[in-house]
Amino acid sequence: MNTKKLDRLDYTYKLLVVLGLIITATVLASDIVIPILISGIFAVVLLPFIKRAEKKVSPTLAIVIVLVVAFLIFVCLSWLTISQVSALVKDLPNLETKFNTLIDRVSSELQDKFGMSAREQNQLLKNSLANLGGYATNLFAATTNIISLLVQVPIYIFLFLIYREKFKAFILAFLVDESEITWRSEVEGVIQGYISGLLLVTLIIAVLNSAGLLLLGIDHAIFFGVLSGVLTIIPYVGIFIGATLPVIMALLTKDSIWYAIGVVAIFSFVQFLEGNFITPRITGSKVSINALAAIVALLIGGKILGIAGMILAIPALGVVRIILSHTRYLKPFVILIEDSTVKPDTEPAMQPPEEQEL
Repeated sequence: MNTKKLDRLDYTYKLLVVLGLIITATVLASDIVIPILISGIFAVVLLPFIKRAEKKVSPTLAIVIVLVVAFLIFVCLSWLTISQVSALVKDLPNLETKFNTLIDRVSSELQDKFGMSAREQNQLLKNSLANLGGYATNLFAATTNIISLLVQVPIYIFLFLIYREKFKAFILAFLVDESEITWRSEVEGVIQGYISGLLLVTLIIAVLNSAGLLLLGIDHAIFFGVLSGVLTIIPYVGIFIGATLPVIMALLTKDSIWYAIGVVAIFSFVQFLEGNFITPRITGSKVSINALAAIVALLIGGKILGIAGMILAIPALGVVRIILSHTRYLKPFVILIEDSTVKPDTEPAMQPPEEQEL
């Protein structure tokens, strides 16, 4: 066996060991890893703004200014969301009355058409409420995790941006050949393009769903439309969760079941547009991965990190594809990942390594 093959095996072995350690750490400490991964992605997204600000002020001050502006934007969006939620909360007593009326009507239908006794119905309702209690517990835990994220993420982003030169030195030391750093600008382009595209897709879906619900006259249409847009960041599952609440609202507040059917029709149509036209045109060429690789990545991400893993899976796989394509011994794996029918927006950087800018 020649020296080249030995080097290749040695490099592959070391890489597999590192990947194994990363996956193990992710599984055992997901509550720590998730904020770090999210912070890393947002740090890359904010990097162009940081570089512009650094031309006028010191690096530390530039980071502080950009983070403060991003935080203010987040606060404004949160205020709008809270105002919509407050309106829904005020309407809860009225919705409770209508819910009880709906339950009585369904109970009569079950007894008349299916012969289900009141005792059987009560048992069914009891089981449903027990499941609902479990969902409420999970919701409380999720809320606690979100609050924790809001505290950790800004700190991690600040530190990532402050110490980004150290990360650059680490990557250069890890690579077999320093000429392989040409993928770095592509990685930045993929993450920045994918996240910005995802935000645009979310906005479009929110507007379309809100408009459809307003046309149907569904109460709190804007809230449900925006919520459905945000939930689209959860691949495949988010759209179904987002459609459930307005369907329930239609059943509670409308006299005809056709309103609920109309909600399903609107969300199905918007989902068709999103899957076939909106997302492929806006974010499809950013990552350039095939459907099989995307599905496998979503399943693995969901298994390891839950919903957060599903959200992070696609951009992470896009980054892996770029790294593999510029790593001498691992290029064949790109064939299994990339989508040959899509031309990536970001072409490999051709300038010498010393001209690359982090």
